[in-house]
Amino acid sequence: MENEKFKLVSTYQYSSEAIIFKGKLESEEIEVFLRDNNTIDTDPLVSNAIGGVKMYVRTEDFERAVHVLSNISAFSLDNKGNLLKCPNCKQEKLQLLSVIDDAKSFFSMLLALMFFVLPFYTKYKYRCANCNYELEQKTKL
Repeated sequence: MENEKFKLVSTYQYSSEAIIFKGKLESEEIEVFLRDNNTIDTDPLVSNAIGGVKMYVRTEDFERAVHVLSNISAFSLDNKGNLLKCPNCKQEKLQLLSVIDDAKSFFSMLLALMFFVLPFYTKYKYRCANCNYELEQKTKL
């Protein structure tokens, strides 16, 4: 088989996520190519069916791209760039999630799905990846 010129480095559910990571790689002078982003922008509901937005880099840049992407934290940061600590287990593994746990957020999501619009109300919580402790977004850490 002929040498591959491009290699799949990552996949994302939505193109907005892919564009953020594309920008990071391009700031490191790594050329990035996205595939299926226009299809998903047209109809986001097909993202899982087609495997999401695929991010490719040149084969010679693959190792460097993986290294750059692996240095990006998956956990939430405070305004100073420090990882947030869980008040329960003291680990720095808090993730910001949108949740539907009250009537207002449920009906907002239901109306958004019915009329193909963005939800007008979204509720967020932090969840620790270590101990699954949840706390409200506005809680002072």
